[in-house]
Amino acid sequence: MSQPFAEPKIGVVGAGLMGAEIALVFALAGLDVLLTDSNQAALDAAMARLGSVLGRGVARGHFSEDQRAVASERLLATLDLTDFADRDLVTEAVFESLDVKSRVLASLSEACPATCVIASNTSTFPISTLSVALPAERRPRFLGTHYFSPVSRMPLVEIVPGFDTDPEIVAWTQALLARVGKQPIAVRDVTGFAVNRMLHAMLIEAVRLVEEGVATPEDLDTACRFGLGHPIGPFALMDNVTSSLCVQVQQILQDSYGERFRPPPLLKQRVAAGYVGGRDKPGWLDRN
Repeated sequence: MSQPFAEPKIGVVGAGLMGAEIALVFALAGLDVLLTDSNQAALDAAMARLGSVLGRGVARGHFSEDQRAVASERLLATLDLTDFADRDLVTEAVFESLDVKSRVLASLSEACPATCVIASNTSTFPISTLSVALPAERRPRFLGTHYFSPVSRMPLVEIVPGFDTDPEIVAWTQALLARVGKQPIAVRDVTGFAVNRMLHAMLIEAVRLVEEGVATPEDLDTACRFGLGHPIGPFALMDNVTSSLCVQVQQILQDSYGERFRPPPLLKQRVAAGYVGGRDKPGWLDRN
């Protein structure tokens, strides 16, 4: 069963930054992809944003014109979850809330065929905790696939099996992700998995250095890029993924691992004041 579908049909739930680009990656590989969200405005915004991503990618040599044409043809949007009745792999990529994700997974259990592999792009919640939202017979075909932003450029995917995940489903998912140009790694099912635990330990310390007046966000980003070889500094990264998401993840990590992941006061203060970054809010590198 390591190759259950020769040409799998893909579905993605959640048309935010992560979900839309997850859909794009599979469409670029020539697979049939459906993207859904709770409202038409979100879908329209996502499709427009992906058009811009493809345009910039072609201009910068990341994608070919042929790839852009294929992706544009293969990626469709829908508001009707019943359209997922023929999907072979569906990825949940909604807001990082246990309640929201559980509701979406329960809906997918109703909409998707029994053979469908269901994956969650959660960055923090254990997969076995999320699996409770699914009936027992679906849990062997449920696992975590944690992508990294921007998904169209970052190859890593953490593959996280739950307690009940069938090893053959893990192997099939790894093979499929490698086929679409990703670099999958196997990670044990713990809160935050592997990469986020390392990342947020660094982000917390970076904010503490600013709190203590040791260095500015700009200089710390420079230090990470030219001293540690990172492609992006911690403050630029927080501006990209939003500081509000960082606080949310750190609070989840703190609940599991204690004080070492407590969000720094300055980070929480900036989030409360609206300095979260993202597409339309000031961040660390805009106004300090």
